[in-house]
Amino acid sequence: MTKAGKMDGFPPGLMISAPASGTGKTTVMLGLLRALAEDSLAVQPFKSGPDYIDPAFHLAAAGRASFNLDTWAMDGGLLDAVAGQANGAQICVGEGSMGLYDGVATRGQSGFGSSAETAKRMGWPVILVVDVGGQAQSAAATALGFRAYDPDLPFAGVILNRVASPRHERLTRLGMERAGIPVLGSLPRRGDLTLPERHLGLIQAVEHPDLEAAIAGYAAFLRENVDLEAIKSAARAGAAPASAPLPNPPAQRIALARDAAFSFTYPHLLEGWRAAGAEIIPFSPLADEAPAPDADLIWLPGGYPELHGGRLAAAGTFRAALRKHAETRPVHGECGGYMALGEALIDKDGNRHRMAGLLGLVTSYEKRKFHLGYRRAVLEAPMPGFAAGGALRGHEFHYSTILDEPDAPLARVMDADGNPVPETGSIRGHVTGTFFHLITGEQS
Repeated sequence: MTKAGKMDGFPPGLMISAPASGTGKTTVMLGLLRALAEDSLAVQPFKSGPDYIDPAFHLAAAGRASFNLDTWAMDGGLLDAVAGQANGAQICVGEGSMGLYDGVATRGQSGFGSSAETAKRMGWPVILVVDVGGQAQSAAATALGFRAYDPDLPFAGVILNRVASPRHERLTRLGMERAGIPVLGSLPRRGDLTLPERHLGLIQAVEHPDLEAAIAGYAAFLRENVDLEAIKSAARAGAAPASAPLPNPPAQRIALARDAAFSFTYPHLLEGWRAAGAEIIPFSPLADEAPAPDADLIWLPGGYPELHGGRLAAAGTFRAALRKHAETRPVHGECGGYMALGEALIDKDGNRHRMAGLLGLVTSYEKRKFHLGYRRAVLEAPMPGFAAGGALRGHEFHYSTILDEPDAPLARVMDADGNPVPETGSIRGHVTGTFFHLITGEQS
């Protein structure tokens, strides 16, 4: 550290973004992470925004845990603390969410949540992945508009994706040359470069049938078709982040559900809990494992319990241990974890599965309704790690419909614009649950 509390030698970085979702930036990101790691670079991945699926893919590609940077949910101190996880790396690569400038309408703790804000704050030049299918020289107008929209945003150039032929590439490059836009790569159109998806986006990394082979293939594809040395040279570092702590743990010994049904916890929370000396003890409800009997807290993250309703309903050892713990000590569930704490879960085929019954919540995936967005919650009762009256920031993303939520509300919950949302969470005794995934508490 320097005397000013800044981190010496903070690595340079890049932001991989795009004009919109679905342009192939995740494939580019994974291939680039692996290619850089193959070149013996210590690569620190980041995700801009609240996505909790992509970081697991980043970890598989780079061999280093990926962290979310979120300018709506996080204040400056937490952004510095998360950025500080790159200390010791040689290069940072961030992956944007949605389109480069997409965010919310109302400013959050530091901004509006766009990838452009993250790139500017970190000083990272943007590489724009442009899907050039169905156009040629016209793609340059898109890239030019994105570069000019914010003249203060560092812009490294573009990677052309889904190029149909050498002639198509030549015409598209001509347009970029006329616009003064550097072309850092040109990726031929290939149908085998898409990752499997389901209703929340990509499948989980642990479910990919052959993730290692897929990532190795992406890296080889990028090596053949991008200027990797030019990409490395484009990386830049802004001001080094100040030294700051990550969020404190809600308990000393935390039994954390961790399997294919419960896997969505923001990495900066787990890192902060460990850094503060908390012990995280994983267990698998799907394997009918009981949480550690001497845990101070049981935490059920989000995930896909709706795909495993039958197995969870049959997990008698897990449910009995959960109920015994809840008699005297706290249990908390987020999204899928909240659903598993409820009375019942109805799957897409209309089958009703008995859940833990610690809350009265009944949810249905048969009656699908899309819930997506940032959440600000003001607690009406305490939950693990936070007192009543405290304000939390999080993100909600699921398709489940609430059929019954009879318990006392845990919080007043609002969207990013301050409009109330009906998913208030619940509290009964020592048991709490929310549909939003916690990102951080607000500083008073």
